[in-house]
Amino acid sequence: MQPQADPFIVPLCLDEIQILFEDEHILVINKPSGLLSLSGKHPLNIDSVHHRLAKIYPGCTLIHRLDFGTSGIMVLARNKLINALLCKQFSERRVSKRYTALLQGTVENDSGIVDIGIAKDTENFPLMRLCNQTGKPAKSQYKVLSRFTQTAQDSFYVDDHRAGERAVSLVEFEPITGRTHQLRLHSQHLGHPILGCDLYATDEAFFMTSRLMLHASLLTFEHPVSTKTMTIKCSSPF
Repeated sequence: MQPQADPFIVPLCLDEIQILFEDEHILVINKPSGLLSLSGKHPLNIDSVHHRLAKIYPGCTLIHRLDFGTSGIMVLARNKLINALLCKQFSERRVSKRYTALLQGTVENDSGIVDIGIAKDTENFPLMRLCNQTGKPAKSQYKVLSRFTQTAQDSFYVDDHRAGERAVSLVEFEPITGRTHQLRLHSQHLGHPILGCDLYATDEAFFMTSRLMLHASLLTFEHPVSTKTMTIKCSSPF
C-alpha cells in the first residue's frame, strides 16, 4: 500500500459529472476519477457526487458507490421510494456491471474466473484481503480485450526513462459479487494489479499512471417504474 496521508484530503477535482440519463425517477451519471461518491467526514472533503448533484436534484440519493479513483457509471434515485426499489435490485444481484481496467503486464489467458473470498484486513485498515475461510464469497469474470506496450505519449501514463518497455493488458471485468476492492484484489491475485492502484499494486504499477485505471463501463438494471431493461454504456477514457 502506498503511504496514506492522515487525514486524507482529496485533491480538487475540476472535471464535471456527465449526465448519461435522467427522468423524474432516476439519474445515471459518468463519475470522473478523483471525485468522492459521498462527502467525507473532514470538512475539506465535502466535494462529492452527492454534494454536487443534491444542489441540482434535491432529495437524490446514492444507490451504490465507486471508489475515489474509479470513473464511470453510477445510478442515483430521485426519491426514497425509488431508492428502495433500486437497492432491492442491487441486493438481489439483478444488476449487471462491466468494468474496463488496465493491468500491469501481459495477462496470459484470454478469459477466466477468479473465485476467492474477501475479508477485512483488521491490522491494515483500509485494506481488504483474500481469504476463503473468513471472507465473504467473491467472484469476478474477466476477458482480455487487448495486450500492448505502454508509451509515454499516452495521456494517462507517467513519462520516465522506462516508458515504452512496459507491457499492459486491457481487460473487461464482470463482477458477479460486489465486495469492497474486489476487482483490485482479484487483479492482484492474477499477478497483474490495476495500474495506478494505491492499495494493492506494486510501486511500479502505481507510478505508471496518473490515475487508477478502472472504469465502470456498463450497467444493466430494470427501471424501477417502467420496468424497462436499461442498459447504459460509457466508453472508457483509456
